[in-house]
Amino acid sequence: MNTTWNTGRLGDVCRVVPGYAFKSSDWQKTGIQVIKIKNITSDNSVNLVNSDCVAESLLTPKLQKFAIRDGDILIAMTGATAGKVGRVSTNQRLLLNQRVAKIAPVEADSDFIWAIVSSHEYQERFFYLADGAAQPNMSGSQIEGIEIPLPPLPIQRRIAGILSAYDDLIENSQRRIKILEEMARRLYREWFVHFRFPGHEDCRLVESPLGEIPEGWECSTLNAHLVALESGKRPRGGVRDVPDGVPSIGAENINGIGRHDFDGEKFVPRPFFDEMRRGVVQDSDVAIYKDGAYIGKSSYFRDGFPHAECCVNEHVFLLRSNGARLNQNALYLWLQEPDTVQAIRSKNANAAQPGINQQDVGGLELVLPDPQLAQRFDYLVDPILAEIISLAKKIQNLRRTRYLLLPHLLSGQIDVEALPKPVLTES
Repeated sequence: MNTTWNTGRLGDVCRVVPGYAFKSSDWQKTGIQVIKIKNITSDNSVNLVNSDCVAESLLTPKLQKFAIRDGDILIAMTGATAGKVGRVSTNQRLLLNQRVAKIAPVEADSDFIWAIVSSHEYQERFFYLADGAAQPNMSGSQIEGIEIPLPPLPIQRRIAGILSAYDDLIENSQRRIKILEEMARRLYREWFVHFRFPGHEDCRLVESPLGEIPEGWECSTLNAHLVALESGKRPRGGVRDVPDGVPSIGAENINGIGRHDFDGEKFVPRPFFDEMRRGVVQDSDVAIYKDGAYIGKSSYFRDGFPHAECCVNEHVFLLRSNGARLNQNALYLWLQEPDTVQAIRSKNANAAQPGINQQDVGGLELVLPDPQLAQRFDYLVDPILAEIISLAKKIQNLRRTRYLLLPHLLSGQIDVEALPKPVLTES
């Protein structure tokens, strides 16, 4: 480390403010959204979808210190995600729940502090702070006690400026992915849910077990249109002590097309992988989370993302269609439909241990178009989904470069005053 740079405690330049302990009676479906541990995601962001809310009247002067603003840095203090950080990116009013803390810079550059706490090294440091085998937990004072580099403020800003070029491009690519995926979903819904496909005006509706459908379409079960429905496995004894090998994707990695938690990835030994007969990911495989709290979440592995070679464990199903009336693009988009997710989850409504089996998945009912229309849709939507994967690969490369650059910047090995801020483009 640069010997002219000081080090100090995070608490020397920041305040760590744990959230407020709301009462169970405070929760409601509308009002001011409250950030809980569940809202801090694996990719260091804050996801407000399905947030719990409290009444507007609770935003009293007493609770103002728990108000969250755009750019605030948050850290989970409890549970399996203890130490995970996220940064708020919204101007709407938010409040902070207990067991999540705000890291508020006082005498340091906010972007510089974010660069430190979101780094892989410090994510691990935070996680190992958590004590208690049954329920990992850390305190505000423990977080404040973490030692960090403290170069002069102008250097902090310079480092933050260099890294922000990467962060901005990553954020722009993530926004484009969301827009493209929404385009694909709306196109699917327009054609295959609302039946407003090209030429629908001249197509007669006929009765079926699932209601009126266009003439020439088919009411069927998913299993009739699959060539594979399989799960994988991991070695007996688990993979906790397997440091490398072939990536093995689990339920925690199933986050949708172009989104993958590389930090939480596990591996199986190469000899074990070579002997696997099921669960080896093929290009364009669709994956679905089959048990646990998030049954029905799905993802789409294609064009070498997230890996050119990988497998899944016993908690994930891989689905491959026969490509006639149902192709992989339409299969993934069908699995994203709320009605489909609900149908999947209803399969285990009375189960003590949440989970679905091959029969449950294969028995799902769906309406499919004639082969010509199916191919026409595939022709339109495939470039959209391919662009999502292309952007995801760019994000992966940017994060890798940022990850490699960060320790050299923080240690002073790179003369940041002589280094121009990188000009990164979308290409």
